[in-house]
Amino acid sequence: MNSRLHGLIAAPHTPFGTDGEVALEVIPKIASLLVRNGVKGAFVCGTTGEGQSLTLTERQRIASAWRKAAPPELKLIVHVGHLSLGESVVLARHAQEIGADAIATLAPSFFRPPGVAELVAWCQPIAAAAPQLPFYYYHMPAMTGVNISATDFLTHGDGKIPTLAGVKFTHEDLMDYGRALEVAGGRFTILFGRDEIILAGLALGSVGAVGSTYNFAAPLYLRLIKAFESGDIAAARQDQKKARDFIAVLHRHGGLGAGKAVMKMLGVDCGPVRLPLRAMTAAQEAQLKADLEGIKFFDYASRP
Repeated sequence: MNSRLHGLIAAPHTPFGTDGEVALEVIPKIASLLVRNGVKGAFVCGTTGEGQSLTLTERQRIASAWRKAAPPELKLIVHVGHLSLGESVVLARHAQEIGADAIATLAPSFFRPPGVAELVAWCQPIAAAAPQLPFYYYHMPAMTGVNISATDFLTHGDGKIPTLAGVKFTHEDLMDYGRALEVAGGRFTILFGRDEIILAGLALGSVGAVGSTYNFAAPLYLRLIKAFESGDIAAARQDQKKARDFIAVLHRHGGLGAGKAVMKMLGVDCGPVRLPLRAMTAAQEAQLKADLEGIKFFDYASRP
């Protein structure tokens, strides 16, 4: 079992048609764009993929479509988190059946685990349903409300979850991130999940990152990583600033929906977002494009 993920891993959008149904035919276009721009993996049906707004059947169909579309060099990580433990188990089993490269799960966010023991106990049957796949805990307190440290999860999960490979760390607690990297002698992979501060993750020892903006700005981040690795910290800081600037624009225009609008501007139409998120109007998309042009975003954005 090769549990080590590395490099940039995009969190793709789930494409929808104008009728609101999943547009599976767009997935190969997204996969091709990621490969051409140096992305190493796809983390599907997660936050950016609106996984919690999809039915179980839709999530299985999307995972299957990604498995068919993704070439061997593009690792496929399937998010299988669900408010129902039984449904998570079904999704994990399906991910293994289709030949995914790894699975991950968020913590349950309605009835929340009161402590690390309960969180590990929740993850155990999910991981066990896909015993051939590396298992990653998806740590995102901002969305789940579960703020059990990644360090504690790994410490308590080590040995109890045989396939435990690491954490997708989408949080700003850099102390916890650094400590998580040290658990079990550094055996676990801690994938950094905040694009706007990836340079901080690199400084702490990150070798892999998962993010939504790698869908359309991977070349910028790869240049940042190259500058960091060569010791040109000033250049890396400049590219991190560019990322912060365009991410601030996306946040100002609604976040996830704005990201989908950018994909359409670049030639890969992923359609609207699903309720309860708000779709952008044509006028809002035009203003977003103008704001992005104002910071020269399209000078370094990915192109199909």
